Amino acid sequence: MNLNDKFLLRKLPKIAEEKLNTKISDMKFIGGGSFGKVYKCTKADGETIILKAYHVSGMETTEANQLQILGKNTSVKMPQVYFTHNDDEIAVLCMSFIDGKNALDPSFLLKSKTQKEEFAKDVVDGMLQWHSVKGEKFGYLENATYDSWKEFYIENKVERDLFGLKKLMDKGKYSKKNYDLLYRGLEIFKEVANEPESPVLIHGDLNIMNIMADPKTMKLTGFIDPCGSMWADREYDLFQFLNMWGNAFKLYDTYKSKCEMSEHCDFKVAFYGALHENSMRLKGGLIVPIWEIQNNMRLQKVMAKYK
Repeated sequence: MNLNDKFLLRKLPKIAEEKLNTKISDMKFIGGGSFGKVYKCTKADGETIILKAYHVSGMETTEANQLQILGKNTSVKMPQVYFTHNDDEIAVLCMSFIDGKNALDPSFLLKSKTQKEEFAKDVVDGMLQWHSVKGEKFGYLENATYDSWKEFYIENKVERDLFGLKKLMDKGKYSKKNYDLLYRGLEIFKEVANEPESPVLIHGDLNIMNIMADPKTMKLTGFIDPCGSMWADREYDLFQFLNMWGNAFKLYDTYKSKCEMSEHCDFKVAFYGALHENSMRLKGGLIVPIWEIQNNMRLQKVMAKYK
């Protein structure tokens, strides 16, 4: 797909004007990465909307489906899907704008203990609404066919990612130490991870970049950007709470205080997080070395209990 800035600034408004039958103005780039680019713009009636252009055709319909299903199953505000568009040149998702700043903004670290606690409580309560929705099979939202979470996760995540990382390692582009850590983690996972009672609905990428809050009060304003939403082990939705500086808001601890967790939850979450962060180099996503190191150290520390 063509994600040249000049092309997008010319093409996106035309698509939105045709689909929404209104004038579009004030087009502004607000973010993006290896998966696509995001623009904010204004309709003639004054409403702010988001136009997201993707590198890969089909991602627009996948994200639209995830937003619609997740939005129906939580009281926390999520972007409303207005339209998707796909032609030979571009794949686009148009959605409503969520007010606030994402919680990765360092200013949130300066908020009071009470504000952080209320924020964490509201985030977890919103997530728990998804986790109360049960599916029949494990797997991706559009095609859940597995009776076993471990079978789905190992076949679709672990084996695929370790295979890709080994190829990089053999070329000298990935650390053997990190590969061995993940491989040992898999052996422990196979041995100790209990099968969840049933699959539940998960966001799949609820890190603090995808949690919006009021910059003055730190009140939760919305969830955005699902990625890999699934019918899954609910504990798989928790490793993102520990990424970046999510731990500063006690998101993971707050969740654990509200729910009965599996015996090996801390190990599972550490393994989920480390594999995810290391495998970002295979998926074209954002690679931040310190986050990879952070996750690997957490897994190494937890694994020490399983000697």
